[in-house]
Amino acid sequence: MANDIGLLSFGAYIPRARLQRKVIADANAWFAPALRGLGRGERAMANWDEDAITMAVEAARDCLSGIERTSIGALTLASTTHPFDDRQNAAIVATALNLNPALRSMDVGGSLRAATSALTAAIDAAAGGTTTLLAAGEHRLAKAASTQEMQYGDGAAALLVGRGQPVARLLAAHTETIDFVHQFRGRDRAHDYAWEERWIRDEGYMKIVPAAVSATLKAAGVEAGAIDHFCMPCTLARVTPALAKRIGIPEAAVRDNLAAVCGDTGAAHPLVMLAAALEDAKPGQRILVAAFGEGCDALLFEVTDALPRLAARRGVKGALARRKEETQYQRFLAFNDHVNLERGMRAEVDKGTPLTVLYRNRDMIEGLVGGRCRSCGTFQYPRARYCVNPACNALDSQDPQPFSDLSGKVMSYTADVLTYCPDPPAYYGMIQFDQGGRMMADFTDIDGSKLEVGLPMRMMFRIKEVDPSRGFVRYFWKAAPADN
Repeated sequence: MANDIGLLSFGAYIPRARLQRKVIADANAWFAPALRGLGRGERAMANWDEDAITMAVEAARDCLSGIERTSIGALTLASTTHPFDDRQNAAIVATALNLNPALRSMDVGGSLRAATSALTAAIDAAAGGTTTLLAAGEHRLAKAASTQEMQYGDGAAALLVGRGQPVARLLAAHTETIDFVHQFRGRDRAHDYAWEERWIRDEGYMKIVPAAVSATLKAAGVEAGAIDHFCMPCTLARVTPALAKRIGIPEAAVRDNLAAVCGDTGAAHPLVMLAAALEDAKPGQRILVAAFGEGCDALLFEVTDALPRLAARRGVKGALARRKEETQYQRFLAFNDHVNLERGMRAEVDKGTPLTVLYRNRDMIEGLVGGRCRSCGTFQYPRARYCVNPACNALDSQDPQPFSDLSGKVMSYTADVLTYCPDPPAYYGMIQFDQGGRMMADFTDIDGSKLEVGLPMRMMFRIKEVDPSRGFVRYFWKAAPADN
């Protein structure tokens, strides 16, 4: 493995709302009293306008902070909960990030190993000169009063893989592909079905993972005792420490799986844990990542001297710090369509999306690209033929100007209790961008008591509307408080 190939950057995103597990346990105690044993800590809860795509976009933006995007030659989106079955989800991410259209793009799913398998492929592609942005996002549904409802969490992570000055280089990787079914979700089902825990532990994790890890360590010529960080997602208590002991990995190397503060983010979780490990790692340390599911992927990385020089990013720690306690279990059920709410007549409008309009304006809608006047430098959104500067009014002088990464402030706002909103009231208003230009935008992740004129805001990629008749999801950009 070439020394200049590896992870060039990383990023993460975890939704702001954290549903308290005690609330879940208390609400279902009449039916499933045993859930009280799992009623500690909190799980990340996606807002109604978040899904695997929007979270992956935010993780990718964090990963690409301060990095030129023109070098990216491939984009992979890994998830077991892609919003679309027949529309490439990765293409939506690419448009939102304003990546070069001359781009290889791919959706990867079907297993909790989706992200780590895609990571191995990205490193192989780097040997041929391709820089790959790998994003993984997950928004898994679980039945009410289930252990999965307690254990799951929503979130995303992203890695930039290629040649250059990697913050971590791959020493070795190995995959065991075995059709051991510990859980599954059928084509027409909304929820996962899990098998008996002892069987999964004894016949699955304890036999399959050591084989993959041992082969990886042997290929790298590294002793198990030399591992500094061991990242392996597992919702079964004490399995990861037991595996580390069997393999010979030091107990101190076992990474926190973030169960108490986030929950298991499915296919994205190996990358989330890897990003968390990179935030703590020092040059020369070794990070072992293992992902279980129909076999096991194991990848061994060595941290380089480039890591301390990587520009600061929000990462896992920053995402966890961006937190709001959620105690309304009913809101969680409603956001995930687990209750049939009476949404009122204002919700009964046709939400069909003209696909011709979406295509012709895709950079403006999904990429939030406005204009910048070549004559006077004025920013404006949306882009138009005439410059809005009354002192200029130049014709056809607009160059494309992305607004998604620009900072802004609230110029005016409204809290509307009459229009339909899945999480009323609907907040929206005028955003004045610090660099120039303004736009009317929906607000998201708002604390009404803290909303005021002049509040710093940032743009976030979110769901605008869902068309229940056709199953189409429409995306756009919303404004959120900058300190959230």
